[in-house]
Amino acid sequence: MKRPLGVSIIGYFYIFGSIVLLFTAIFYQGGADAISISERFGVSILPERMMRIILAFFSLLMVYGYMKLKKWGFWLLVSYSALFGLISSILATNQPQQPFIGNVVFSVVVLIYTIYVKKAFFTTAENAQPI
Repeated sequence: MKRPLGVSIIGYFYIFGSIVLLFTAIFYQGGADAISISERFGVSILPERMMRIILAFFSLLMVYGYMKLKKWGFWLLVSYSALFGLISSILATNQPQQPFIGNVVFSVVVLIYTIYVKKAFFTTAENAQPI
C-alpha cells in the first residue's frame, strides 16, 4: 500500500526533532529549560544528556516503523503521541507557556490523523487496494 502523504510529513517532523535532540545532547550545557526532558517524562534520575539521546533514538525507531506502515510503528506513535500530549497538557496547565500548548496541539493532530489513516497500517499486501 502506498504511504499517505500525511504519514510522510509527520515522519519527517519526527526525524527533524530527533536530529535536533541528538544535536542538543551533544552540545547540552544544562539549565536552559525550566523543566528538563527527563523530568517531563518522569525519569529525573536519568541524566539529561542521556535522556535526550535515548528519546532521539526511540523516536527514530518509532518513525521508521511508522513510515514503513508497520503495525508496531502505528501503536508506538499513537502511544507516544498520547503520552507526550498528556504530559504537555499537564505542564501547560501548571506552567502556561506557549511550547507546551503547541506540543498538545501537535500531539492531538498527529493522533487524529494517524487514527484516520489507520487502515494503511492494518492492510496486508494481499488485500491492499490502490489509493
